[in-house]
Amino acid sequence: MEYSEEFLLSLYEIMQKIRKFEQAAEQLFLEGKLPGFIHLYIGEEAIATGIMAALNNDDYITSTHRGHGHMIAKGGDINLMMAELYGKKTGYCKGKGGSMHIADFSIGVLGANGVVGGGLPIAVGAGLGIKMKGTSQVAVAFFGDGASNTGAFHESLNFASIFSLPIIFVNENNQYASTASKQEMTAIENISDRAASYSMPGITIDGNDVLSVYETAKIAIERARTQKGPSLIEAKTYRLKGHFVGDPTKYREQSEVEKFWEKEPINRFETQLMEWKVLNKENIDKINKKLDRQINEAINFSEKSPEPLPEEALADLFVDDSGYDY
Repeated sequence: MEYSEEFLLSLYEIMQKIRKFEQAAEQLFLEGKLPGFIHLYIGEEAIATGIMAALNNDDYITSTHRGHGHMIAKGGDINLMMAELYGKKTGYCKGKGGSMHIADFSIGVLGANGVVGGGLPIAVGAGLGIKMKGTSQVAVAFFGDGASNTGAFHESLNFASIFSLPIIFVNENNQYASTASKQEMTAIENISDRAASYSMPGITIDGNDVLSVYETAKIAIERARTQKGPSLIEAKTYRLKGHFVGDPTKYREQSEVEKFWEKEPINRFETQLMEWKVLNKENIDKINKKLDRQINEAINFSEKSPEPLPEEALADLFVDDSGYDY
């Protein structure tokens, strides 16, 4: 086995942490405790986990409206994340960003984004900044299959290719853009084929295989670090939940969802690790208890945290270098 047990267990634990955080967020929203909307990453955990395992702490990522998994896999603090979902003052954005706009520059997370495809040009800006500074960092832009049909996608890939920027474009193809299936909205079978139009490598992989994601990411990241330019990775997966919590999902059959639950990434990896004698019932229980405790602590921290004050509504929203007092 080419991987250490420690590394494999870390991947498993991160995937489980994402799943448990999302399940808790779903339940809290249904109980009316969270404002706004919640878009879950359930079923896609292998992508964020595999990509982030190949990155350094100072590498940049841009996320999507379905970004909790990216944040957790990059090392985000779930106490601050949960508080942000609650809209509390102790949250990452002091309760002003909510589920879709969490950011932490200290670990390279340039922000989740409620605009479809909105993170792509931001990642291009980060990549351009890296090249101008001459560092060995890289930027990763996560986006969905729906975003691959936006102008921002094509403009970002074109610009990144022209200037040979250190960017990895990661398409999380979960088969649905809101309520429309990929087949209804996209004329090609593989989104990665579009890489050829911009003279960069494009590859389609199984996004439910965390080790395949990791190995593919390593190659693309090394290419970017050595100034060989951007790459496009299409990780095919499936959105096991609705577009948002509460979505009635009338646009697909339940039998389809059940079929893909059988292929979901965590049980698949767990089975693999048990076959390799890396996991057993005892350490599975130990990991679950540890993560359950962390999730409960995050909920307690959030519920005890103060609400932001009305007079703080406009604080931290503007950078004033004009000398004017807003």
